[in-house]
Amino acid sequence: MTERIRFDGVLIIGAGLAGLSAALAAAPRKVLVLSAAPLLQGCSSAWAQGGMAAAMGQDDSPERHADDTVSAGAGLVDRPMAELLTREGPAAVGRLAALGAPFDRDAQGHFVQSLEAAHGRARVARVKGDQAGREIMRAMAAAAMAQAHVEIRANARVRSLLTDAQGRVRGALVEQAGVLSEIVAPATILATGGLGGLYALTTNPRAVLGEGLALAALAGARIADPEFVQFHPTAMALDADPAPLASEALRGEGAVLVDANGVSIMTGQHPLGDLAPRDVVARAIHQRIGDGGGAFLDARAAIGERFPEEFPAVFAACMAGGIDPRREPIPVAPAAHYHMGGVMTDEHGRTSLEGLFAAGECASTGVHGANRLASNSLLEAAVFGARAGEAARDALDPKTAPLASRPAPDLPEAALQTLRAAMSRDAGVVRDAAGLSRLLGLIDQLQAEYGEALPLVAARLVAAPACARHESRGGHYRIDFPRTAPTAERTVLSLGELARSPVCIAAE
Repeated sequence: MTERIRFDGVLIIGAGLAGLSAALAAAPRKVLVLSAAPLLQGCSSAWAQGGMAAAMGQDDSPERHADDTVSAGAGLVDRPMAELLTREGPAAVGRLAALGAPFDRDAQGHFVQSLEAAHGRARVARVKGDQAGREIMRAMAAAAMAQAHVEIRANARVRSLLTDAQGRVRGALVEQAGVLSEIVAPATILATGGLGGLYALTTNPRAVLGEGLALAALAGARIADPEFVQFHPTAMALDADPAPLASEALRGEGAVLVDANGVSIMTGQHPLGDLAPRDVVARAIHQRIGDGGGAFLDARAAIGERFPEEFPAVFAACMAGGIDPRREPIPVAPAAHYHMGGVMTDEHGRTSLEGLFAAGECASTGVHGANRLASNSLLEAAVFGARAGEAARDALDPKTAPLASRPAPDLPEAALQTLRAAMSRDAGVVRDAAGLSRLLGLIDQLQAEYGEALPLVAARLVAAPACARHESRGGHYRIDFPRTAPTAERTVLSLGELARSPVCIAAE
């Protein structure tokens, strides 16, 4: 018999930057954080290299940061939400620094800020060159574990959300050490990260499979813009799974993209050249690789002998893969990196379901639109994670009993690998009706065999809206609908509505 545990506090699913930001902000209310992996493992936050974007320079302002965010988002950014994010950005960086995140500083003690793609000026606060995510998460984990109101349980996997007869979320069905238990709580925050692990070529931890997105969708939550996946143009093509990332900061320092003959890939592609928006750069590299020219990031002149000190993570990954970036260009390819869509929320992390909040990459606040601005991800996790924690802190317990719940079925490893290969092939950098139809057919086949496994639900949430979007915009590029529609419209739907989505068609 499944044990039922009543917890009079905030239940947080996920222990990345968004989850731990929410946990700290929910004080003094008790918080229970569930992590599917040991703390600091299995979360994308700890893998972030570039840093945290915030307008802290004398020549910068939150308004300019918001302008760049809106511009990168290709017409789908919610401007007021972007302004909220950028307005609270400097304070968020300051809070993390106060907790011990060792951001790089100059001789005067000011934050060192780097230039990244689609930013109008240098505004990315870094840590030891490319160590931002790891060092920020170390500081956050230490802070959370030191708080009396926070309890963290590792190796606890959520198998379904609990709902009552009115559709309110009442907690989660959790598996730990093979034992299922129902944890009933007044407020539940999803902070489970993205879905990059659904792709065969990804920079994310393989365990990041969109399970939080799928859990919310199965419970009836509204989902926004799930077809928009960002592919980082410079994942290192070193036959590693997941693929190590060659930080965009390298190009900010002057590294250039070239083919096997040393010819510039981005010349003539965009006015910003190598620092064009990520979707533009990813497609240019994808095409050059498809044409047989190969793609490489040449940092020999820009970084050279400074590599081990200034970009230690990139340098170590290159050397482990048999590449010395001081002497030779780094082979690169686009890889699934960030999910712009997610569970639709307001500015306080509230979803369409009472009792359920979401923050970080699994949420859709509207700040990323069709193409996330570089290094806005850690910022969003910190800002909206804290906001969700504050809102959930005040949630009242409705005292209702959850309905009976069954765990979502598992997807066997062989089936998952088949799905990952199909997602990269058919819902990747370039898409068309034939590929998306083939992908949806595979998802139908796997679901008929294995049931409504969470990775299959998440994959369908990407593929079906991609079929229905008959245009190219931001991270979503249809070769059969290459033009951008004159009116920008967000996708907002439930899983039930998704089942009634139109058949995938090609342009006539």
